[in-house]
Formats: sequence, C-alpha cells, structure tokens
Amino acid sequence: MTQVNSEPPATAQPQDGPAPPPRGGIELRQLSYRDPLRWLQHGVADFRRAPGIGLFYGACFVAMGWLLAQTYAHAPAYVLALAAGFMLMAPFLCLGLYRTSQRLEAGQRPDFGDSLLAWDTRTAQLGIFGFVLLVLEMLWARATLVLFAVSFDGMPDFKGSLHALLDPQYIGFTAVWLALGAVFAGFIYAISVISMPMILHRQTDAISAALTSLRLVFTQTGVMLFWGLLLSLLALLAMLPGFAGLLVVAPVLGHASWHAYRGAVSD
Repeated sequence: MTQVNSEPPATAQPQDGPAPPPRGGIELRQLSYRDPLRWLQHGVADFRRAPGIGLFYGACFVAMGWLLAQTYAHAPAYVLALAAGFMLMAPFLCLGLYRTSQRLEAGQRPDFGDSLLAWDTRTAQLGIFGFVLLVLEMLWARATLVLFAVSFDGMPDFKGSLHALLDPQYIGFTAVWLALGAVFAGFIYAISVISMPMILHRQTDAISAALTSLRLVFTQTGVMLFWGLLLSLLALLAMLPGFAGLLVVAPVLGHASWHAYRGAVSD
C-alpha cells in the first residue's frame, strides 16, 4: 500500500522577506567572548560606510546629554524622570542605525529618510515593546524617588544627596540604591539587548522578541554580561568630555547592537 504524505508542500520564502523561525523555536548561536569585539568592529565599519547618518543620530544623543546636564543644573528634581525618558528614547533612536546596518548587510545603499521611518513597518509591535519599557522606566524612577525620600527625609536635593553618598553613614543607602538600579537595569537589558533589531528584522511579536532576548542572556550569561559591560563602559567614557564622545560612540554602538543580534540569532 502506498503511503500518502499528508503534509503540505513547503513554500519558498522570498529572499528579501524575514526568515521564518524553526519549528522548535528561534535558534540561538553559540557565542564566544571574541564575538562582542567583532560586533564592535562591524559597528565601526558601518559607521565609516554611512558617516552622515551616524553623525545625525550621534548628535541626537549629544543633545540629550546636554539637556540632561542643564536640567541637573537648574531643576535637579526632574533629573530622574528625564533620564528615564532618555533611556526609553535611546532604543528607538537606534532603530535608524539598525535599518542602516540592515541595508549595508544586504549590499544596498542606506538612505537617511529610510532610517528615520524604520519604525513604520512594525509600528504596533514596537509600540507594545516601547510601552513595556516605559512601565519599567517609570517603576525604576518611582522606586528611586521613594528610596531617596525615605532616606533623606522628604524630596531630596539631588546635589546634596549625591555628595552625601560619600558619607560613611550612608553606606547602607548607597548599597540599596546601587542594588535597586542593578536589578532594573539588568532586567531592561535582558529583555531588550536584541529585541528591537529582531522586531525590525523579523515578523515576530514583541513578547517573542523579549523572551528570545531573555533566553539569550540566561543561556549565555557570561558573553552577554561582557557585552553589556563593553556597552556601559564605552558609553560612560563617551560622556566624559561634555558628552561629545557620543557623537561617534553612540552610532557605533547602535550599529554594533545590530550585529550582536545577527550574530546571536540564527537564520
């Protein structure tokens, strides 16, 4: 008796379309500690191939830093709220850099207008993910304000509070403050390290992208901690000369984050 194959024939995917996930889920590649350095090299190469686009987004990051510094000088009570807003805006600014790297990877010429409208094809899912980040940022800012208010007897003067952190009697507060920031920052990093470029590149929803990002961090924790450390260290060093370093470092890190996603998630 002839056995009839009941499965439908596979349909060919267009070359320029998103790669479908395997039946067992989205496959992650095994990474090494050399990969983050390679991602940075690719980020530098992309910046050099499209410097005008990179400098525009770098200038946006510099302007955000200057605005934050001016707010700290004249209205320090609003620094945390503004910083939370900037942390939310940063991944969306990087969407244009992701699109630029995507075009370069495909052998196409990147376009500035195309980078500005990178969000347009995935508006709903990017909006959902942005809302999740917004909630986390608001919770972080609120928890930090409550901690300052309880520790310093009311709404703090941030200048005095930051200086007071060096006082030995506030060691306990400093430890709790740093631990609180580490928990929120670590969780936000874990769910977003590859989520935005993944949503942009594939027909995937925001929840699947966040879970894939979490799976990557939990299964290859050492490499991803190393990558997060490199991102934080380079961004911090770029802020030191009046935020001017962000003009180049921010777009390089944005391009490198695209290559981190492409290196970590298999086609």
